[in-house]
Amino acid sequence: MNIDELKKEVSKIRWWHKIDLGNGMITPGSQDTLGKLKKLGLPEDITGITVLDVGAWDGFFSFEAERRGAKRVLATDSWVWQGRSWGSKEGFELARKVLNSKVEDMEIDVLDLSPDKVGTFDLVLFLGVLYHMLHPLLALERVFSITGNQLILETHVDMLEANYPAMKFYPGAELGNDPTNWWGPNPACVEAMLKTVGFREVKVAPECLLPPYKEVNVFGLKIKKYRSQIKRIQHNRMVFHAWR
Repeated sequence: MNIDELKKEVSKIRWWHKIDLGNGMITPGSQDTLGKLKKLGLPEDITGITVLDVGAWDGFFSFEAERRGAKRVLATDSWVWQGRSWGSKEGFELARKVLNSKVEDMEIDVLDLSPDKVGTFDLVLFLGVLYHMLHPLLALERVFSITGNQLILETHVDMLEANYPAMKFYPGAELGNDPTNWWGPNPACVEAMLKTVGFREVKVAPECLLPPYKEVNVFGLKIKKYRSQIKRIQHNRMVFHAWR
Protein backbone atom coordinates (compact mmCIF):
# COMPACT_ATOMS: atom_id res chain seq x y z
CA MET A 1 0.00 0.00 0.00
CA ASN A 2 1.14 3.57 -0.58
CA ILE A 3 1.86 6.02 2.25
CA ASP A 4 -1.61 7.61 2.14
CA GLU A 5 -3.28 4.21 2.35
CA LEU A 6 -0.97 3.24 5.21
CA LYS A 7 -1.76 6.40 7.15
CA LYS A 8 -5.46 5.66 6.73
CA GLU A 9 -5.07 2.10 8.02
CA VAL A 10 -2.91 3.23 10.93
CA SER A 11 -5.49 5.85 11.94
CA LYS A 12 -8.17 3.16 12.33
CA ILE A 13 -6.27 1.40 15.12
CA ARG A 14 -5.86 2.29 18.79
CA TRP A 15 -2.14 1.70 19.25
CA TRP A 16 -0.22 0.94 22.43
CA HIS A 17 3.25 0.64 20.87
CA LYS A 18 5.11 3.19 18.81
CA ILE A 19 6.39 1.17 15.83
CA ASP A 20 8.47 2.54 12.97
CA LEU A 21 6.78 1.26 9.83
CA GLY A 22 9.22 3.02 7.50
CA ASN A 23 8.85 6.03 5.22
CA GLY A 24 8.55 8.27 8.26
CA MET A 25 5.43 6.49 9.50
CA ILE A 26 5.50 5.80 13.26
CA THR A 27 2.38 4.43 14.91
CA PRO A 28 0.87 6.80 17.52
CA GLY A 29 1.25 4.46 20.49
CA SER A 30 0.64 5.55 24.07
CA GLN A 31 3.66 3.70 25.45
CA ASP A 32 7.22 5.02 25.29
CA THR A 33 8.45 1.83 23.64
CA LEU A 34 11.94 3.12 22.85
CA GLY A 35 12.40 4.25 26.45
CA LYS A 36 11.25 0.87 27.69
CA LEU A 37 13.51 -0.92 25.22
CA LYS A 38 16.51 1.00 26.52
CA LYS A 39 15.86 -0.25 30.07
CA LEU A 40 15.41 -3.90 29.09
CA GLY A 41 19.04 -4.73 28.48
CA LEU A 42 18.16 -6.70 25.37
CA PRO A 43 21.43 -7.55 23.57
CA GLU A 44 21.97 -5.71 20.30
CA ASP A 45 22.81 -8.98 18.54
CA ILE A 46 20.71 -12.05 19.29
CA THR A 47 21.49 -13.82 16.05
CA GLY A 48 20.47 -17.44 15.97
CA ILE A 49 18.37 -17.62 19.14
CA THR A 50 14.65 -18.24 19.55
CA VAL A 51 12.46 -15.65 21.27
CA LEU A 52 8.98 -15.79 22.80
CA ASP A 53 7.21 -12.49 23.47
CA VAL A 54 4.44 -13.11 26.03
CA GLY A 55 1.72 -10.45 25.98
CA ALA A 56 2.95 -9.02 22.69
CA TRP A 57 0.10 -6.55 22.06
CA ASP A 58 1.10 -4.55 18.93
CA GLY A 59 4.34 -6.52 18.64
CA PHE A 60 7.05 -3.86 18.97
CA PHE A 61 9.34 -6.10 21.02
CA SER A 62 8.66 -9.12 18.82
CA PHE A 63 9.66 -7.20 15.71
CA GLU A 64 12.66 -5.73 17.50
CA ALA A 65 13.88 -9.22 18.45
CA GLU A 66 13.56 -10.24 14.81
CA ARG A 67 15.44 -7.11 13.71
CA ARG A 68 18.27 -8.00 16.09
CA GLY A 69 18.74 -11.37 14.47
CA ALA A 70 16.56 -13.91 16.27
CA LYS A 71 16.09 -16.96 14.08
CA ARG A 72 12.53 -17.48 15.27
CA VAL A 73 10.13 -15.21 17.16
CA LEU A 74 6.73 -16.22 18.50
CA ALA A 75 4.36 -13.51 19.74
CA THR A 76 1.58 -14.58 22.08
CA ASP A 77 -1.36 -12.74 23.59
CA SER A 78 -4.96 -13.38 24.51
CA TRP A 79 -6.45 -10.58 26.57
CA VAL A 80 -5.65 -7.80 24.10
CA TRP A 81 -5.91 -9.79 20.89
CA GLN A 82 -9.34 -11.08 21.86
CA GLY A 83 -10.56 -7.52 22.36
CA ARG A 84 -10.92 -7.81 26.12
CA SER A 85 -8.81 -4.69 26.61
CA TRP A 86 -8.91 -1.38 24.76
CA GLY A 87 -6.43 -2.76 22.23
CA SER A 88 -6.79 -5.40 19.52
CA LYS A 89 -4.74 -7.65 17.27
CA GLU A 90 -5.17 -5.32 14.30
CA GLY A 91 -2.06 -3.32 15.14
CA PHE A 92 0.12 -6.42 15.30
CA GLU A 93 -1.24 -7.78 12.03
CA LEU A 94 -0.85 -4.49 10.16
CA ALA A 95 2.69 -3.94 11.44
CA ARG A 96 3.72 -7.50 10.56
CA LYS A 97 2.38 -7.04 7.04
CA VAL A 98 4.01 -3.66 6.46
CA LEU A 99 7.36 -4.79 7.93
CA ASN A 100 7.24 -8.00 5.90
CA SER A 101 7.96 -9.78 9.17
CA LYS A 102 8.16 -13.52 9.74
CA VAL A 103 7.18 -13.24 13.43
CA GLU A 104 4.73 -16.03 14.28
CA ASP A 105 1.66 -15.55 16.44
CA MET A 106 -0.47 -17.64 18.78
CA GLU A 107 -3.49 -16.60 20.81
CA ILE A 108 -2.95 -18.27 24.18
CA ASP A 109 -3.39 -17.27 27.80
CA VAL A 110 -0.33 -17.04 30.04
CA LEU A 111 -1.67 -19.80 32.29
CA ASP A 112 -2.00 -22.12 29.28
CA LEU A 113 1.66 -21.83 28.29
CA SER A 114 3.52 -25.15 28.30
CA PRO A 115 6.31 -26.86 26.34
CA ASP A 116 3.71 -29.10 24.71
CA LYS A 117 1.71 -26.14 23.39
CA VAL A 118 4.37 -23.59 22.45
CA GLY A 119 7.73 -25.33 22.83
CA THR A 120 10.70 -23.80 24.66
CA PHE A 121 12.63 -20.67 23.74
CA ASP A 122 16.15 -19.45 24.39
CA LEU A 123 14.86 -16.04 25.46
CA VAL A 124 11.42 -15.19 26.85
CA LEU A 125 10.12 -11.63 27.13
CA PHE A 126 7.50 -11.13 29.86
CA LEU A 127 6.95 -7.39 29.74
CA GLY A 128 4.21 -5.52 31.56
CA VAL A 129 2.24 -8.69 32.29
CA LEU A 130 3.06 -9.99 35.77
CA TYR A 131 1.05 -7.44 37.74
CA HIS A 132 -2.00 -8.18 35.57
CA MET A 133 -1.93 -11.83 36.67
CA LEU A 134 -4.46 -12.76 39.36
CA HIS A 135 -2.16 -15.72 40.18
CA PRO A 136 1.35 -14.32 39.63
CA LEU A 137 3.34 -17.24 41.04
CA LEU A 138 1.40 -19.70 38.88
CA ALA A 139 2.01 -17.46 35.87
CA LEU A 140 5.74 -17.50 36.56
CA GLU A 141 5.67 -21.31 36.82
CA ARG A 142 4.19 -21.42 33.32
CA VAL A 143 6.75 -18.95 32.02
CA PHE A 144 9.61 -20.92 33.59
CA SER A 145 8.40 -24.09 31.88
CA ILE A 146 8.89 -22.60 28.41
CA THR A 147 12.13 -20.70 29.12
CA GLY A 148 15.13 -22.52 27.72
CA ASN A 149 17.78 -20.14 29.02
CA GLN A 150 16.90 -16.55 29.91
CA LEU A 151 13.86 -14.53 30.93
CA ILE A 152 13.57 -10.74 30.75
CA LEU A 153 10.74 -9.58 32.98
CA GLU A 154 9.48 -6.01 33.28
CA THR A 155 6.82 -5.11 35.81
CA HIS A 156 5.20 -2.48 38.00
CA VAL A 157 6.64 -2.54 41.51
CA ASP A 158 5.40 -1.31 44.90
CA MET A 159 6.12 -1.83 48.62
CA LEU A 160 9.58 -0.41 48.02
CA GLU A 161 10.02 0.60 51.64
CA ALA A 162 10.14 -3.09 52.65
CA ASN A 163 13.54 -4.83 52.54
CA TYR A 164 11.84 -8.26 52.59
CA PRO A 165 9.67 -9.91 49.92
CA ALA A 166 6.30 -8.15 49.90
CA MET A 167 3.52 -7.51 47.42
CA LYS A 168 0.63 -5.06 47.49
CA PHE A 169 -2.81 -6.27 46.40
CA TYR A 170 -5.11 -3.96 44.43
CA PRO A 171 -8.62 -5.47 44.74
CA GLY A 172 -10.25 -2.70 42.73
CA ALA A 173 -8.93 -0.14 40.27
CA GLU A 174 -6.51 1.55 42.65
CA LEU A 175 -3.58 1.32 40.23
CA GLY A 176 -4.10 3.46 37.15
CA ASN A 177 -7.88 3.14 37.36
CA ASP A 178 -7.45 -0.30 35.78
CA PRO A 179 -9.20 -3.26 37.46
CA THR A 180 -6.83 -5.69 35.70
CA ASN A 181 -3.89 -4.36 37.71
CA TRP A 182 -3.82 -6.80 40.63
CA TRP A 183 -0.38 -6.71 42.23
CA GLY A 184 2.54 -4.46 43.13
CA PRO A 185 5.47 -6.69 44.16
CA ASN A 186 8.67 -5.20 45.49
CA PRO A 187 12.03 -6.18 43.94
CA ALA A 188 12.78 -8.70 46.70
CA CYS A 189 9.44 -10.38 46.04
CA VAL A 190 10.01 -10.61 42.28
CA GLU A 191 13.43 -12.14 42.84
CA ALA A 192 12.06 -14.59 45.42
CA MET A 193 9.20 -15.69 43.16
CA LEU A 194 11.53 -16.19 40.21
CA LYS A 195 13.83 -18.37 42.29
CA THR A 196 10.89 -20.23 43.80
CA VAL A 197 9.67 -21.35 40.36
CA GLY A 198 13.15 -22.57 39.40
CA PHE A 199 15.35 -19.78 38.05
CA ARG A 200 18.85 -20.17 39.52
CA GLU A 201 20.06 -16.59 39.02
CA VAL A 202 18.19 -13.29 39.06
CA LYS A 203 19.55 -9.79 38.49
CA VAL A 204 18.02 -6.34 38.25
CA ALA A 205 18.77 -4.76 34.87
CA PRO A 206 21.54 -2.12 35.21
CA GLU A 207 19.29 0.69 33.94
CA CYS A 208 17.01 0.14 36.95
CA LEU A 209 19.69 0.27 39.63
CA LEU A 210 20.04 3.32 41.85
CA PRO A 211 22.66 4.30 44.43
CA PRO A 212 21.71 3.70 48.09
CA TYR A 213 20.90 7.39 48.54
CA LYS A 214 21.40 10.81 47.09
CA GLU A 215 21.59 14.24 48.64
CA VAL A 216 18.73 16.61 47.82
CA ASN A 217 18.25 20.23 48.75
CA VAL A 218 15.09 20.95 50.75
CA PHE A 219 14.58 24.53 51.96
CA GLY A 220 18.32 25.08 51.87
CA LEU A 221 19.11 21.93 53.86
CA LYS A 222 20.92 18.95 52.39
CA ILE A 223 19.23 15.69 53.32
CA LYS A 224 19.65 12.09 52.21
CA LYS A 225 16.80 10.44 50.34
CA TYR A 226 17.16 6.72 50.55
CA ARG A 227 16.70 4.27 47.71
CA SER A 228 13.16 3.26 48.67
CA GLN A 229 12.00 6.88 48.73
CA ILE A 230 13.68 7.71 45.42
CA LYS A 231 12.27 4.66 43.70
CA ARG A 232 8.76 5.38 44.91
CA ILE A 233 8.95 8.72 43.15
CA GLN A 234 10.93 7.78 40.03
CA HIS A 235 11.03 4.01 39.60
CA ASN A 236 7.65 2.33 39.83
CA ARG A 237 8.72 -0.12 37.12
CA MET A 238 11.72 -2.42 37.06
CA VAL A 239 13.37 -4.98 34.81
CA PHE A 240 14.71 -8.35 35.95
CA HIS A 241 16.90 -10.85 34.10
CA ALA A 242 16.65 -14.48 35.17
CA TRP A 243 18.46 -17.61 34.02
CA ARG A 244 17.67 -21.29 34.39
